[in-house]
Amino acid sequence: MPDRFARLLGVRLEQLAGLLGQLGRHHDVDHDVEIAAKLKEKGVELICLAGYMRLLSPRFIQEFPDRIVNIHPSLLPAFPGLDAQKQAFDHGVKITGCTVHFVNEDLDAGRIVLQRPVEVKDGDTAETLAERILEEEHKLYVEAVKRLVREFQQQAASVREAEA
Repeated sequence: MPDRFARLLGVRLEQLAGLLGQLGRHHDVDHDVEIAAKLKEKGVELICLAGYMRLLSPRFIQEFPDRIVNIHPSLLPAFPGLDAQKQAFDHGVKITGCTVHFVNEDLDAGRIVLQRPVEVKDGDTAETLAERILEEEHKLYVEAVKRLVREFQQQAASVREAEA
């Protein structure tokens, strides 16, 4: 899966892994500023989070407005935060799913890009439900990134036309 994202972004998997390896797990603003500078230096225009289990600093988010997306295993705004699949299962919902959303300064509260429903089946456990949601997350994230890249390209073309 990471190789598909790397190809979509136009970099080799090793380059993507190197950039991600530099991110680390620090929680300070100075670190976020340093990472933002490295990402900008590399020309990164879209940041796709997956399994990044920490909040980004407001400063980092401000460096990439509407350019950071995340995938979440529920139909937001329902069940934000950790263990979303278990939350959905414990609440007895019949439909849950996954959401790709822009990251803002609030937890799992950014503008929604795409969502996909997943039925909660009789006999499901929180674990089997989580597995089916994860399968849909993989498909939905790729679809959302492709859509965003197309939108960004269209916006850039419109700006170029207006400037001409």
